Amino acid sequence: MTEDVRLRRGRGSLGFSFFVQGVTFALLVTRIPAIQDRYGISDGLLPAFLAAVPILAGVSSIVTEHLVKRVGPATVLRWAQPLVLLALLGVGAGTQMWHAALALGAFGLSVGALDASMNMLGVSLQRAYGRSIMLGFHAAYSLGGIVGASAAWAGAHWHLSLFTSYLPAVVVLLPLAFYGSRFYVDQQDAEDQAADKGLGVGGFRLLLPLCLVMACAYIGDSTVSNWSAKYLQDVLGSSEQLATVPYNVYMVTTLIGRAVGDLGVRRFGAVAVVRIGTVVAAGGFAVVASAPGAWTGMLGFTLLGIGLCVIVPQTFAAAGRLFPSSSDTAIARLNIFNYVGFLIGSPLVGGIGDAWSYRGAMLVPMALVLVTLFHARSFGTEGARYGVGHERPRVVDVGRGGNEV
Repeated sequence: MTEDVRLRRGRGSLGFSFFVQGVTFALLVTRIPAIQDRYGISDGLLPAFLAAVPILAGVSSIVTEHLVKRVGPATVLRWAQPLVLLALLGVGAGTQMWHAALALGAFGLSVGALDASMNMLGVSLQRAYGRSIMLGFHAAYSLGGIVGASAAWAGAHWHLSLFTSYLPAVVVLLPLAFYGSRFYVDQQDAEDQAADKGLGVGGFRLLLPLCLVMACAYIGDSTVSNWSAKYLQDVLGSSEQLATVPYNVYMVTTLIGRAVGDLGVRRFGAVAVVRIGTVVAAGGFAVVASAPGAWTGMLGFTLLGIGLCVIVPQTFAAAGRLFPSSSDTAIARLNIFNYVGFLIGSPLVGGIGDAWSYRGAMLVPMALVLVTLFHARSFGTEGARYGVGHERPRVVDVGRGGNEV
């Protein structure tokens, strides 16, 4: 097998892994009301169940940092993804509250390892390509989210049980994901992984701006996923049906933005793309906060999808550039702040909305997203257009000379 073919297969299999994760996560989060009803979880207890998932995922991400030094991220991902799918099925199969707690706990632990190892492999593969491809992987995740949310809608529409809704996805995706894992490309060999001594003295201080950007981006993302429907209906006076549209629009624009985002990085550089995305996202929040009606609010959420979608993938890529010899460690630690933002975002906006106003609450994630502008230089120099600045020049990019990928 030639190197070009190996990289092409590795890219395709990893993209499919991102897609599967998008489907799986959407199937879980969009059926939370059904999960609550099935297990009789009270409104007061539900936040504890939901918070446990990202907390356990953060713990798992820390463990993954050390585990990949022994077995490599490809091996971790190969086994973590089936566990996530089986945990999802377990959420739908139980009958008692402790069953839900056990299944959601397993989901959190396995999804932390999955998220960390997926992005480790993505950064490693981008380094091998010598050009930006990370946004494409996250576009696959967005596509999976749309498919998963659509499947969840169908299950709710036809009044299917959780188990019946989840079973087809697991039956189809699990063997395909396991088969695709044969082609993962891990550019670091075992000796390189064992030699990874971490970020070094002061290393986390260098990573901290990217951690802050990651947390702020996910605060913005969780604001859309958790509050867009309520905001449109209660504040802007939309119908119940129209209130369900903003999140779908957000996901579609996220998919489109990520699908073309790598081209922007290759043409203008990561710093410029992140700055533009930040300004567009902040503008989206401003439009939402000042919207006189539902359709203007929809425009704001559309801008949010276009702007926010580029930040997270480029944050992972920047960590790989910043610590080229310890990228797995950097990504595992950065991944924790994904869950920090998720934990903070929803209660922050809800608390401010209840205490003051939901229009005012939308200005808080806007201000936090703008923090990214102050740390844009952490995303690299102008030379970091093809993945990592220290990598080979474009003339040897995979895809040239009839080997297009």
